[in-house]
Amino acid sequence: MSKIFNTAFRRSWILWLLFALVVLLPFSGETYYIKLVTRMLIFAIAALSLDLLVGYLGLVSFGHAAFMAIGAYTVGIMASMGYASVWIVWPLAMLLGALFALFVGFISLRCSGLYFIFITLAFAQMVFYGAQSLRAYGGDDGFPLETASTLLPSVALSNAITLFYASLVVLLACLYLSRRLVNSPFGRIAVATRDNETRVHAVGVDPYPYKLVMFVVSGAVATLAGALMANLTSYIAPGYVNWLVSGELLVMVILGSVGTLVGPILGAAVFVGFEHMLSDLTEHWMLIFGPLIVFRVLFLKNGIYGLFSRTRSAELSADRAASGGH
Repeated sequence: MSKIFNTAFRRSWILWLLFALVVLLPFSGETYYIKLVTRMLIFAIAALSLDLLVGYLGLVSFGHAAFMAIGAYTVGIMASMGYASVWIVWPLAMLLGALFALFVGFISLRCSGLYFIFITLAFAQMVFYGAQSLRAYGGDDGFPLETASTLLPSVALSNAITLFYASLVVLLACLYLSRRLVNSPFGRIAVATRDNETRVHAVGVDPYPYKLVMFVVSGAVATLAGALMANLTSYIAPGYVNWLVSGELLVMVILGSVGTLVGPILGAAVFVGFEHMLSDLTEHWMLIFGPLIVFRVLFLKNGIYGLFSRTRSAELSADRAASGGH
């Protein structure tokens, strides 16, 4: 586990301090802020999964919210059937998310650019209207979560502190596994495909299976975020699949720094934090947040993560060295 932090946090004492504050937050007893940071952690998982596509494959997906919806609806429907254990529900949610990602990726990965964006958006809209058609589960209005997921018979995620630490552990696990994946020979081929797919073909490697596997992994991770979000809000609705949610996830990735894994986590925290603060001022808070995005693009070339790490070129060189030069 030490390698992931040495590489990702770049020995930055500021990030270590932020991490310590997050870990110790539940001891403050402030339930409102515990739930707020839990929301940040959950969106960080979703943004991290999207970064596997945007940052390491160069593919912009506008339908990633569909995987969150699959996770949320799986938790809600299974709870209504009397199944609440995370050891049953979460693997099932990830399996369904992976299968859906396999189906979507099998079709959409044959395209690129705008075509890929619109195909992923189209599949997300299919999930949206599919969720609306579930009249037994509230249709367009959604339905409440009957029973919170349980880690153990007496340990339920209805407790804010339990959900907080569960979300934190899931995020760290996803970060560790994602880092191992992208630094592996498999991940290097995926990055090479992003940089020059024609050259990858020229050396006798078919990039399509690598892209498909990365897409499936990304979808499976995103379903975990949806499963956690269902427990946080205790309500499941088609709004999970709204294309605006996919857009927000993309903004989080860009805001933090594309292709760094840690950057999207910071981007999610900043986005949710600003959403919380600015929405108290006006319901049109995006009018204020929009110029901040413009400021990031113009003046923070490496995103928020660039403030805490070395330059992007130095970071990529260090990653290559850490992976043995593959």
